[in-house]
Parts: sequence; C-alpha cells; structure tokens
Amino acid sequence: MNIKFALLFTAAGILLSGTQLRAQSLVEGSAEAGKANSVTCSACHGAEGNSSSPMWPNLAGQNAPYLLAQLKAFKDGSRSDPLMTSQAMLLSDEEMADLAVYFESLPGAAQAVADASQLDRGESLYRGGNLEEKTSACLACHGPSGRGNPAAKYPALRGQHATYTAKQLNDYANAARTSDGKTRIMQDIAARLSKEDIAALSSYVQGLK
Repeated sequence: MNIKFALLFTAAGILLSGTQLRAQSLVEGSAEAGKANSVTCSACHGAEGNSSSPMWPNLAGQNAPYLLAQLKAFKDGSRSDPLMTSQAMLLSDEEMADLAVYFESLPGAAQAVADASQLDRGESLYRGGNLEEKTSACLACHGPSGRGNPAAKYPALRGQHATYTAKQLNDYANAARTSDGKTRIMQDIAARLSKEDIAALSSYVQGLK
C-alpha cells in the first residue's frame, strides 16, 4: 500500500479487517458522562440507543454533531415536540454534548428489511432523485450507504425505523418541522415527494446497510 493510499484509509476511517474504526468525534464530550445521563432517554430510545417502537428514532451510531444540533433545537424551540422539548430544557450544553457523544459511540441495531414491493422505487429516489419533480438524490447529503455527513450535521439514515422517517418527511413537507433552518433543504425536498414516494424512501433507508 503506498503512502497516499494509506492516508486515504486513515482519513476516511473506513473498515479494516471487518472492524469499523470510528473516527474521533467532532463534538467535545464524555461518553461516560453521557451514559450516566442517558437513563431517562432509554425509556423511549432503548437502553443501547435502539428503540423498540417504530415511532421513536434509533440513536445508536448517529453522528454527534447532528444529535447535539437537534437537542439544541428542541431546547430553543426551533424543533417542536412536547416530550423532547421538556427533556431538552433540563439539559446544559455540556450534558447535551455528553449525550451526543455517548449515543454516537454505540453500535447501531441490525438493520431491518425494506419492503420488497417498494424497493425499486425507494432506491431510485434515494440514489437518483426525481428529475421531473426536481427532487435531489438523498445520497448527495446522506451518503450512498446512509451514513450521513457529521461535518455538515447531516444525519445517518441507515437502519432508521421507516415509520419514524416517514413522519419526519411528512412533517418537513407540511412545515411542521423546520429545523433545517434558512436553507429549507429538507422542507423543499419533502414537499415535492408524494405519499408513495415517502413510503418507498422510508422503507428503503430502513433496509440500508
């Protein structure tokens, strides 16, 4: 392996010998402290960050910058949810950072299977978008395997519950969720998706590995 290729492997933090080398978190926080403060979170999101309810998101393996941004959004009101807002209001900036780093450090749940009847449509939208409706491909921000982009605070989608993902897309489409801020990236994209598109996409990302 030449030096240039070795540097690319190191910078990307990709898989070596079947073991994922997790890059250092972009958020300064303590996973140990986050674990200690995560007891309340486990009621909805599971003891290891993997929710048993499809209505509540899996947090395990989600990138810390995104998690921290969402906790702050719940606290300042730019993202609304009665339960999450009440919880976030009790957290300091340090506690939010600790929780974000902790959940990022956890292994994600085994991915569920996508609905085979919607697979082609979901994959087409995720990977190629819809030129006719001027809908961007999801992989442009969330990556070909749905791992997200921590530096840009774009979330990982792979293995996320289809029910939860569909709700978020519908909320963006109806402007019930506006936490994408002034860019309106998700609001604009979601508004161009049909109900069938949302169902297919949500199923597809649930099955991404």
